[in-house]
Amino acid sequence: MAASAKSLSALLAQTSIDDPEEYLKAANAAIKKSKSDLEAQHTKLVALLKLDRHEDALKVLNDVPQLQERARFEHAYALYISGDAAKAVEVAAKGDDSRAMKHVLAQSAYRSEDFEQAARAYRELSEQNQAGEEADIRINSGAVDAQLEWAELGHLAHTKKPDREDLQAFETAYNAACGSVSRGELGQAEICLKRAKDLCNALTDLSDAEKQAELLPITVQQVYVLTQLGRVDEAEQLSTTIPFAEIKELSTRYVAQVNSIAASKEHSNPYLSHRLFHASPKPPITDQHFSFQSNVLRQDEYVVDLLVHKSVGVAQSTAKLIASTPAPTTSPSINTAAVINAAAHSRNMTEKAALKAILPLLEKRPTDVGLLLTITHLYLLTNNPAAATHLLESFFKRLEQSGSSSDLDVRNSPGLVATLVSLYSQQGRFSTSKTELAKAASYWRHKSKTGTSKSLMVAAGTALLDTHSPESLSAAADIFTKLHEQDSTDRAANAGLVAAYSLSTPERLSSELLDSIPQAERLVADIDAAALEAAGIPTLAPSTVTTTESRKRSAPKDISSKAKRIRKSKMPKDFDPDKKMDPERWLPMRDRSYYKPKGKKGKKKLEGLTQGGPVVEEKVTQEGKQAAAAGGGQKKGGKKKGKGGGKW
Repeated sequence: MAASAKSLSALLAQTSIDDPEEYLKAANAAIKKSKSDLEAQHTKLVALLKLDRHEDALKVLNDVPQLQERARFEHAYALYISGDAAKAVEVAAKGDDSRAMKHVLAQSAYRSEDFEQAARAYRELSEQNQAGEEADIRINSGAVDAQLEWAELGHLAHTKKPDREDLQAFETAYNAACGSVSRGELGQAEICLKRAKDLCNALTDLSDAEKQAELLPITVQQVYVLTQLGRVDEAEQLSTTIPFAEIKELSTRYVAQVNSIAASKEHSNPYLSHRLFHASPKPPITDQHFSFQSNVLRQDEYVVDLLVHKSVGVAQSTAKLIASTPAPTTSPSINTAAVINAAAHSRNMTEKAALKAILPLLEKRPTDVGLLLTITHLYLLTNNPAAATHLLESFFKRLEQSGSSSDLDVRNSPGLVATLVSLYSQQGRFSTSKTELAKAASYWRHKSKTGTSKSLMVAAGTALLDTHSPESLSAAADIFTKLHEQDSTDRAANAGLVAAYSLSTPERLSSELLDSIPQAERLVADIDAAALEAAGIPTLAPSTVTTTESRKRSAPKDISSKAKRIRKSKMPKDFDPDKKMDPERWLPMRDRSYYKPKGKKGKKKLEGLTQGGPVVEEKVTQEGKQAAAAGGGQKKGGKKKGKGGGKW
């Protein structure tokens, strides 16, 4: 083995080989003499990777297990480039601490959606400050920051807002735009995308074909941003300029074609949209979409199927997806599938009819969060917030009684808590909403060191400050202290911490903390106090005085009322427009002022109907008995009760 390795090394040293094919031939010749020659096997492995024969390289590694330990870097790279990024992370994590291995680890973690580890690896590479790699590391770090936002790990992102340096190269400007999209800052994203295009077009070291290849993904992202901004006409016009066949990455081409369907007014025919959607090319395993992209594309597919009335198929496929994950869960993909499943069962029905069709599903899936929120929304659409509140309260109570850690995580999830708090606020139950916020914040403070959603913690801390009780102020101070430790530049955390300390323990207020709050002089610098004082104190308008007389509104006297026009179809055949209509035509004839009955019976009947006029009392007997007062409907000529015979 040693002689064979020595002969191969000597052979390669005596020649000037630049072609990997020649290296492969020399390695194969040595392996033919001795299959256990690790030096030759290693040379063959490197040659195969340089020739982009990745599957063959993995076969060599599988056939020679001893080579996996010797060539750990090549093994990790072969796995990554073949599409098995998760296995590549495992191999690279056990390797040496070389810079090359860290690059492979960072890229593999990024593709396997372990963005936290990818961010950590790029941070270490950046701290080592290797000359010539600053630009590449900055570009890749920007991509990782955007993915952290999509994965709801935005607190780990290094950059929260594009700076001037990000807008100096088209790659970093594009990544800054993607980060802005993930945070919902669509206006900022549009600015960054335009900047990226301008920078790419200004490059002189790229050919026109290379520029076109770089501009296509930027244009695809622009179409999405314009669609989300509601500027569909601009998005449609821009989409028509994209040559889909020239997009080399099939994952990007697939997204581009789906976005073009969404932005096009010509595809109003759902069956045509369905055909075009399913005609888009599926990307290979080495160019797969990220999970958040796959979830959205799957939702689009379900919606397109519903539009062509494939309700049964959608209901079955979404039911399988829902059953694949234990309930309850806060997974966006599962809960969105539950919403679509409810839509499939309702079959285009709305509000009350949809509620009637969906409520039986809740009996089968009582812990389905997506279905629960769908029914809550339908209750609100039918103007029944009390039922929506009761539904969520019952769900929270069931999760609390289960005692499971995962169930309690769902019960205190920021989205569900915010939904219940908004329902309480809508009904004026502000104290209950504060209690709910404090309960959720307390749970996450004891559950996790970093807490959970920043918005939930800020809302809970603010609600606790309003109570002014010592316990609540202490809890608020604890919340804002943790937020301040995570990000000392966060204005909301600093302001909350100052407010909590000033009300409970003013001695803990440091000058550094006070300096982080904007000065009052800066906040009122553009306010003219003299002008406000000269304007005087505003008074209530007369119409706002809460008296009975002021609330009455009289008709304007100087405006003549216009006669309402009547359709010809509503007019009688003998209608005369010049003849004035009887204003009492809606009343019965006997109630009209000009009614005069004919005959003695009619006049006597009219006297009995007189309202407010004189009443003629009838004579009664000494016993005070009268037929009307007896209440028995006694007939004329009948016998009196208790007496035999005689007429009344």
